[in-house]
Amino acid sequence: MHLFNVAELRAALPRGRRLIGLDPGAKLVGVALSDPSLMLASPYGTLPRGKLRPMAEALGAIAAKEGAGGLVVGLPLSMDGSFGPAAQAARDWAKALSEAAGLPAAMWDERLSSAAVNRMLIEEADLSRAKRAQVVDRAAAAWMLQAALDATRPPPAPFPDDADPV
Repeated sequence: MHLFNVAELRAALPRGRRLIGLDPGAKLVGVALSDPSLMLASPYGTLPRGKLRPMAEALGAIAAKEGAGGLVVGLPLSMDGSFGPAAQAARDWAKALSEAAGLPAAMWDERLSSAAVNRMLIEEADLSRAKRAQVVDRAAAAWMLQAALDATRPPPAPFPDDADPV
């Protein structure tokens, strides 16, 4: 299965289907879920990073339970935006996971998502390091998925010429 760009994936989704966002880490994969209108991403949970087949089965179960039709996987580009070894490994993993789970996938730049979430959790939520560690992966997945949703949202329909905008 080839990787889509997020706009293509979004356009190909049947109406009312959600997207699953994944922020892969060394030990855990943060999971987020969009709403059916593809407007809002929310943290969903974490999955242990391990063998491909159990991960694909877990994602298939989430997709079936929640009505999801595709994956948006975090792409760890270098800070200068270049495509390095970590990005190539993530791309290979996303392609294999997409095929094993039977879900189309796209990738989205995840640079600084974990740092931004950690900063927000410290400044806004005043969470301790231990409590942040419990939520940062799924929150970073939601941050990344929300950025993808925002960037690919279709423009609003214009008002008809004779409509009163309120």
